[in-house]
Amino acid sequence: METMRERFIVTATELLDRNPRLAVVLADISADQFGAAAARHPGRVINVGIREQLLIGVAGGLALAGLRPIAHTFPSFLIERPFEQVKLDLGHQDVGAVLVSWGASYDMSSMGRTHQAPGDVALLDTLDGWTIHVPGHPDEAEALLRHAAAGDGRVYLRLSGESNAEPRAVTPGRFEVVREGRAGTVIAVGPMLQPVLTAVRDLDVTVLYAVTVRPFDAGALRQAVRAQAGTDVVLVEPYLAGTSNREVDMALLDVPHRVLGLGVGRAELRRYGTPADHAAAHGLDAASLRTRISGFLR
Repeated sequence: METMRERFIVTATELLDRNPRLAVVLADISADQFGAAAARHPGRVINVGIREQLLIGVAGGLALAGLRPIAHTFPSFLIERPFEQVKLDLGHQDVGAVLVSWGASYDMSSMGRTHQAPGDVALLDTLDGWTIHVPGHPDEAEALLRHAAAGDGRVYLRLSGESNAEPRAVTPGRFEVVREGRAGTVIAVGPMLQPVLTAVRDLDVTVLYAVTVRPFDAGALRQAVRAQAGTDVVLVEPYLAGTSNREVDMALLDVPHRVLGLGVGRAELRRYGTPADHAAAHGLDAASLRTRISGFLR
């Protein structure tokens, strides 16, 4: 199956050809794949080299000049390394951009800690005014990219090598009810939907699917909880565990509830392994999720 990264490159290239306001800013990553687009649009496909702070600075400058920049690299180099520029050159200047990462929390496990970024969403969430999308399939990634490119705000699109088997007809900003139950609610974010559905296949729970995590769809969660016999909520995120626990608490501020936040742990795993090894070590494979979710709901 085509990866989210491959779909991003194809879609962004098409959008460049059709929208003269759009620009793509790169820091060497994926630059070769944008070679043909750069030849056609030399002023709107810019490779700054391995200078990630400059990547964001250039995106901010393009936005101030009236363009709609898409900045792309790995999440550790897109959010963590140039965080001050993200805060100032985009947020403080109050300009819009689309930041598109690929690699997620541990897709590039063989590259070591420098290429792992489980804290990217939590870090970006310290800033105001960001929309954060976490698609679970290349089709969803394309739809969310097209929506973001057509807007004006600050958007983070987090792409992963992990993918659900089938796409969902996602609506930006809204959670989808995948199945309904009475014993609790499980929110599955992006590529976590597949292992979650396997884990809860015979449990009497509602499953909500989230591809937009900021803003958080509090209304959908409240509606799901109102139909429950209990008010237990399990949040399964493919990044730092507990990143959205506060959002659940705020959504249910007037409702007694329990929330279990499952995601990537804080401890650094110093053996490379595969992405599947990392998922199992963090308890995010289907078997581990089954044990943790059923134990909590019990």
